[in-house]
Amino acid sequence: MKRLLLLMTCACFSIVTITKADNGIVTPEHHSVVTDDWAKAKNGVWEGMKDNKTYWYKIDKSAKLWWSTDGKKWAAVEDGMWADKDGKWLKIGDGKLWWSADQGANWAEVPEWKWEGPKGEWYKFDQDWTLWVSKK
Repeated sequence: MKRLLLLMTCACFSIVTITKADNGIVTPEHHSVVTDDWAKAKNGVWEGMKDNKTYWYKIDKSAKLWWSTDGKKWAAVEDGMWADKDGKWLKIGDGKLWWSADQGANWAEVPEWKWEGPKGEWYKFDQDWTLWVSKK
């Protein structure tokens, strides 16, 4: 267990170190650069995809996740998870943003709380759970 924890810590540190580039982020998978041109997301809503269908997501004041297929009628997401562009599952827990590349078997904190949406937009949460968005 201690070895696994040490390995995860080293891996997270390596990812954060690798992803820093100039004033943005370079993801190892896509080599995409995200600049510091961030704006608060309109209504705190972000876009996601599942089974080639578009969903919209938002969180409430207690960081509970909600989803919609039309942007008008909202329902609570019972498992509290959504997927990024690469299919990694994300969730909020213990006051942090987590992701899993193996359908929830293992979780790691998302570096800088940033993820890529289905159309190449980047999202991030700040410490107050305000959603920010940046286009490439």
